[in-house]
Amino acid sequence: MKIQILGTGCPKCKLLAENAEAAAKAVGVEYDLEKVTDINDIIAFGIMMTPGLAVDGEVKVSGKVASVEEIKEWLK
Repeated sequence: MKIQILGTGCPKCKLLAENAEAAAKAVGVEYDLEKVTDINDIIAFGIMMTPGLAVDGEVKVSGKVASVEEIKEWLK
């Protein structure tokens, strides 16, 4: 499973990355966490507000920090 954090590295982006890792570990899935920081790559996902989170290339959230519980639902 590929988890991508879409953002330039702001504190909210870092928190979203931490929440995503915690959720993946809690669910017990194998994952690869990638931080997409290039603005052109982020825009290519259709994201206009960061942070964003994509699972296997599908954007699940943008413009907010999703909770561990929310992310766990997307990883099942």
